[in-house]
Amino acid sequence: MAETTTTAKTSSKGHVLVLPYPVQGHLNPMVQFAKRLVSKGVKVTIATTTYTASSISTPSVSLEPISDGHDFIPIGVPGVSIDAYSESFKLHGSQTLTRVISKFKSTDSPIDSLVYDSFLPWGLEVARSNSLSAAAFFTNNLTVCSVLRKFASGEFPLPADPASAPYLVRGLPALSYDELPSFVGRHSSSHAEHGRVLLNQFRNDEDADWLFVNGFEGLETQGCEVGESEAMKATLIGPMIPSAYLDGRIKDDKGYGSSLMKPLSEECMEWLDTKLSKSVVFVSFGSFGILFEKQLAEVAKALQESNFNFLWVIKEAHIAKLPEGFVEATKDRALLVSWCNQLEVLAHGSIGCFLTHCGWNSTLEGLSLGVPMVGVPQWSDQMNDAKFVEEVWRVGYRAKEEAGGGVVKSDEVVRCLKGVMEGESSVEIRESSKKWKDLAVKAMSEGGSSDRSINEFVESLGKKH
Repeated sequence: MAETTTTAKTSSKGHVLVLPYPVQGHLNPMVQFAKRLVSKGVKVTIATTTYTASSISTPSVSLEPISDGHDFIPIGVPGVSIDAYSESFKLHGSQTLTRVISKFKSTDSPIDSLVYDSFLPWGLEVARSNSLSAAAFFTNNLTVCSVLRKFASGEFPLPADPASAPYLVRGLPALSYDELPSFVGRHSSSHAEHGRVLLNQFRNDEDADWLFVNGFEGLETQGCEVGESEAMKATLIGPMIPSAYLDGRIKDDKGYGSSLMKPLSEECMEWLDTKLSKSVVFVSFGSFGILFEKQLAEVAKALQESNFNFLWVIKEAHIAKLPEGFVEATKDRALLVSWCNQLEVLAHGSIGCFLTHCGWNSTLEGLSLGVPMVGVPQWSDQMNDAKFVEEVWRVGYRAKEEAGGGVVKSDEVVRCLKGVMEGESSVEIRESSKKWKDLAVKAMSEGGSSDRSINEFVESLGKKH
């Protein structure tokens, strides 16, 4: 096994082992949580797949590689189904994770608790077999988790259909059919394997000592309908983004410390420095960059017609699929890059709007940095998050698909961009964005709701579960 990185000084407050799911959107919040724990005097070791271990660079945290059965190959191995990968990771991951725990048993800092990604429920079984306390870490918001949990238990019918009544969970916003995660609503048949992974999160969650959700108090409970079912009883510990953008209490914490891709930060910053305040639309559809060709063309057309400056994170392979003449026509007000430091870009004063797929991490980043958003959701939990952007937090708009077409047309994207960037509506949206930014900072600052929750977990370490 490879040598670990430099560790933090052994602390009397306990030793936590963190087990993330090996994709960017899951690594980021869990690595950030690890750094939060270290800042409170806890020793933390991250156990991650051999392939992803090299992408994590966080001096204060130790690394221990474990096996998913496909070492040195990223998740999504060609020819290997999600079901087969999950089984392989469970078999090999359980064995190698147990070895990591055993390695520390005879030291002066044995593992006290395992914080495992909820996509890996076998983590709880490993924790219990080694007499550790255990916490499941959910990377979706509380509403999505609560609704999925109802589907998993059979309390909500599965699959849903367009004629279904709104899905109500007491204390949380109601969700209509087109706001449900795609794996239980539309496209449920084509994403059956992803759906099984999502629903499997709740196979044994009631047996965990803690259920962590990357959100904060009041984020999802504003002006919501009353439902018959209870929300999932979880501990809110977010937003899990680097401290420099929130409370500033972790020194030099400006990045997540995990990146499976190389960002082009210097080029982006130099370009943004030449633009006026709040004049740029930042366009990014996440680490997977899922945008089918018709939708890609409509987004491009909207950016061209809107006349706004824009910075677009777009894969090289997708640039070739853009409408003919688009790159040349927009070259004086556009920068196209393959990847960037999203937080650094969102925090730049020239950014006036975030055109996003509304993945939960990106949504939380936009909200925490006070950047108005336009959502063009594609799948998974993104429809729900986009609903919150417009209807719950009022920090932007969800661009609506044309009836029966499954595509958001360019004129709808232009309408939303102009509503965020110009006129009276933009003033109200910016005021609301400022409010949520302040609340996010407050939650993570000393004595804030999320800070208190993390302190409670730290205080529990070393106690018998």
